[in-house]
Amino acid sequence: MRRADFFYDLPAELIAQHPASQRSASRLLHLDRESGELEDRRFTDLPSLLQPNDLLVFNDTRVIPARIFGAKPTGGQVEILLERVLGAGRVLAQVRASKALKPGAQVMLPGGVTAVCVERHDDLFELDLRTDPESYFLEHGRMPLPPYIEHVPVAEDAERYQTVFASQLGAVAAPTAGLHFDPPLLQELIARQVQSAFLTLHVGAGTFKNIRVDDLDMHRMHAERVRVPQAVCDAVATAKASGGRVVAVGTTVVRSLETAAAHGMLAPYSGETRLFIRPGYEFRVVDALVTNFHLPESTLMMLVCAFGGYEKMMAAYRHAVAERYRFFSYGDAMFLS
Repeated sequence: MRRADFFYDLPAELIAQHPASQRSASRLLHLDRESGELEDRRFTDLPSLLQPNDLLVFNDTRVIPARIFGAKPTGGQVEILLERVLGAGRVLAQVRASKALKPGAQVMLPGGVTAVCVERHDDLFELDLRTDPESYFLEHGRMPLPPYIEHVPVAEDAERYQTVFASQLGAVAAPTAGLHFDPPLLQELIARQVQSAFLTLHVGAGTFKNIRVDDLDMHRMHAERVRVPQAVCDAVATAKASGGRVVAVGTTVVRSLETAAAHGMLAPYSGETRLFIRPGYEFRVVDALVTNFHLPESTLMMLVCAFGGYEKMMAAYRHAVAERYRFFSYGDAMFLS
């Protein structure tokens, strides 16, 4: 398959610019993967679609305020989007400026910090901040809203572009399927004996990069940091032994679990993943998926088509557009079972 196979028409007004009034107030499109049947529901219906001993696996990454603005000594404006902290004051970042930074170039940042370009790594730049990066971005950075959200981040975004269970600082974009879960919904899931487990994938800025080639065999996935602990592996084994399903909350959880099972059996994993899931992929761990609606021709669109079936997923997206669902990070959700 080629990139163009994953295109769909989306009216701009369906791209959600703000979250729903309450986290769990979104709509939920349920796709039965076997029959292709679609049901229009509310996200609060999710517990009724799950069974005792089903296991929800969440991504507990926490978004760092990763966007910051500075200036060159000449006065030229520079935008820095943190990709990851390297240690010893150094970071990898996307940098937008009128001219690309060269080694040794300086950028004056808020708080009296001067960042120095060390070297370029493909589309990313290694910068030396000469201070603790996490503390610095927490104090001076802005919430890194996706490029299709057009407003400047406000107080609402600091809360709502973060899951209620976010604990492991390091992402530059939210695992958006998790944004729909609030404490009352989580309590209802517990009452229904639905199990839960947490892993970590620190979403990188590369998640928003366009695929630049039409031949998908030529696409090189961006790297993201993953940690799948033993507790998750044990919870998955218990769920499957009791007849429960492993329900991934978001594509980041799918990539994490499938990366950790790349050698056939799920095992603890800590490292990077470049796993590119597209139609034809054979899933080893995940049985059902909660996910938001994804951008046309994106790797995430390809992943959900691999999981839900290409024709069924494309039909579901056409239905969602016709029924005026809200799309992308602050939008509505799907449940693929």
